[in-house]
Amino acid sequence: MSFSPHLLRRVNTRATLAIAAAVALAVVAGCSSGKSSGNGGGGSATPSGSGGATKSGTITIAYLQKQGDQQYFVDEANGAKREATTLGNVKVDVVNLGTDSNKAISSMSTEVGQHVDGIAIVVPDQKIGPQIIQAAQGANIPLVASDDPISSGSGAAAPFVGFDSMQMGLSVGREAGKLFKQAGWSASNTKVMAAYSQSLSDCQQREAGEEQGFKQTAGASVPIVKLGTDNSVTDAQNKAGAGLTANPSVKHWLVWGCNDESETGVVSALQNGHIAAANIIGVGLGAYLDCKDWKAGVNSGNKASLFIGGADVGAAAIRALVAKLRNGTALPAKTIAKTTMVDAKTWKPVMGSCS
Repeated sequence: MSFSPHLLRRVNTRATLAIAAAVALAVVAGCSSGKSSGNGGGGSATPSGSGGATKSGTITIAYLQKQGDQQYFVDEANGAKREATTLGNVKVDVVNLGTDSNKAISSMSTEVGQHVDGIAIVVPDQKIGPQIIQAAQGANIPLVASDDPISSGSGAAAPFVGFDSMQMGLSVGREAGKLFKQAGWSASNTKVMAAYSQSLSDCQQREAGEEQGFKQTAGASVPIVKLGTDNSVTDAQNKAGAGLTANPSVKHWLVWGCNDESETGVVSALQNGHIAAANIIGVGLGAYLDCKDWKAGVNSGNKASLFIGGADVGAAAIRALVAKLRNGTALPAKTIAKTTMVDAKTWKPVMGSCS
């Protein structure tokens, strides 16, 4: 999601005022109650040092997520809650931010004011990273960036839990190139439709990796129709419909995107536009939507997908924060989760289920 400079100035101004007020209240309340908090961590982007007070009682962690109704983030939240139960005496409060940066700022201020012990956040827009980090630092609350990296105003990265976007893109592109060759398609009558949020660095890296990976295995260069979306199924489907209308002579379509929503949305639009499933090679990123066709035995253009376990990321974020709070263990700079390419024949042993 992109913002105009004027809107960003308004967001940043409101963010600074809201955060300053929340931090001031948190400091006053903390001093009057005698409550100890985690170490602020010197010059790092967030409280990530190994020193400072630890906590033995109940730990409350806020998990703020963009687009929290998407299946990946639902899985992530559930994984966080299960890990909290496993660790014991840990409470996770999940907040769905949608795509609203203003809500992210106000929710951050609310969590600071409520004196949560730790925060994991998937920001709706990476431009608000400095305000988010400032809020955590000012209140001495350990914070991890989940899924989308963020940095402070000085460029220092927050501790990150998620995936390597370039490597994911390479995996998707290589699979698309392999399937392109197996199908015996020609570059002369084939195009790629790539749907992704063009303002999000993770999506930019994934798409760049997809292009590189495809060239590595396909041994051919295919024109790419790039669709700027908000990473939702609906937006991808709408934009793809227009893309198909503008390219009526294309016989074969390769499809990839920033997530499963992007790829499945495009595939649905192509099929609705009377492109046969045999003429579509869609390689998703997530597998949580692609698996629905495979589970139902549907013959569709969704041929493969890179499985990324949202539950694993959620659990890893909680583990890192609890270790910091209980033991003073430094937050790792990066925690990278595992990915696996799956298709209609291999998804179940890897994923277990498809909800």
